[in-house]
Amino acid sequence: MNYDIIVIGSGPGGYVTAIRASQLGFKTAIIEKESLGGICLNWGCIPTKALLKSAQVYEYLNHAKDYGISADNIKADFTAVVKRSRDVADGMSKGIQFLMKKNKIDVIMGTAKVKAGKKVEVLGADGKATTYNANHIIIATGARSRSLPNLPQDGKKIIGYRDAMVLPKLPKTLVVVGSGAIGVEFAYFYATMGTKVTIVEFMPNIVPVEDDEVSKQLEKSFKKVGIEIMTEASVESVDTKGDGCKVTVKTKNGNIVLDAEIVLSAVGIEANINGIGLEEVGIKTDKGKIVTDKFYATNITGYYAIGDCSPGQALAHVASAEGITCVEKIKGMHVDAIDYNNIPGCTYCQPEVASVGFTEKKAKEAGYEIKVGKFPFSASGKASASGAKDGFIKIIFDAKYGEILGAHMIGANVTEMIAEIVALRKLESTGHELIKTIHPHPTMSEAIMEAAAAAYGEVIHL
Repeated sequence: MNYDIIVIGSGPGGYVTAIRASQLGFKTAIIEKESLGGICLNWGCIPTKALLKSAQVYEYLNHAKDYGISADNIKADFTAVVKRSRDVADGMSKGIQFLMKKNKIDVIMGTAKVKAGKKVEVLGADGKATTYNANHIIIATGARSRSLPNLPQDGKKIIGYRDAMVLPKLPKTLVVVGSGAIGVEFAYFYATMGTKVTIVEFMPNIVPVEDDEVSKQLEKSFKKVGIEIMTEASVESVDTKGDGCKVTVKTKNGNIVLDAEIVLSAVGIEANINGIGLEEVGIKTDKGKIVTDKFYATNITGYYAIGDCSPGQALAHVASAEGITCVEKIKGMHVDAIDYNNIPGCTYCQPEVASVGFTEKKAKEAGYEIKVGKFPFSASGKASASGAKDGFIKIIFDAKYGEILGAHMIGANVTEMIAEIVALRKLESTGHELIKTIHPHPTMSEAIMEAAAAAYGEVIHL
């Protein structure tokens, strides 16, 4: 029962950490209380993308005439769409099982609790508790849907993201509370499938962490497909006593009541740090997260935390990177701390949203003199040929040195394109170097080169 490293949680933070630890020669175990792959593979990133793909295919078929193709009697089988999503998730989880065996990682099923003296107690399904020892214990317990007092989730009428993936039937009306990535992805999915969707957002813009121009473009695109959007508004209460929900929304002009079959609470997440032994061991927390240094060590030697339960951005790729950095540091390798200002964020509604680095507003607030280049997909030959002209690429440069400060994209496939800017920022490339990087034609990615050229007055196709 002795290990070099024990990882608690098998999401994209935990399982990646365990594999890298094994590669580095550590005797490794991973503890999981539910399903290998954690929320991301089973109830988050992967199954939601499967749902969104089904919605995108349905949308294509409904607009087949735009492409010169006739398609009649098109119907969406909601139950089959949900089943496909669950099948994709199950397949990915089985893939993680294979990776654990391949890398000789011991999988321990049960609920973990950290103990003093570098020990972990695991309560199995049979009620039996077993204690394991490790030189290093890495906590990767992730997060769950945040529940608000005025939005108590019952799993039927007021639901979280997990329930939203497996509803027994397509609701006729849906109110989505919150317009972060989770909120707008489900809003797009359900609206495309035929639900009347209303988004209620407290902030002045939807997707409020994004650049203002991106937020305004997404709002325009959503309204075009019939999604109603209420900004600077908040849900005060939900009456669930009748057949549906009476949703009282506070707006600038007073309260209004919306009728909805279901209310989706998408107001963020909270870390899974309760009841895992942190207080008994003396591990510090702050604002609902485990406090760590830049290499993920807690205040107690031998205990670490990565992913959504620690202070970084709550993104799967961040959790994976943190876990790799953590175990490489434990191994004694030379590793650089993660640059959290060069983390790409992606939202997979249609049009897609992707960004990295400073927004225009944040760059100005940081004191930079900036150059901004913007290129609309309406001027892109590939976008026109694809029927995907909504959106644009926007890149922000430091006027003095040409450093790429940030990039903000909205349009088809931009979640695949943002990695170019992440790599260029990592390599400290300049705007002129980007302009001189020859992009293939015709592609959507040409818009990146054109946006850079626009910032310097050299744009060709505008």
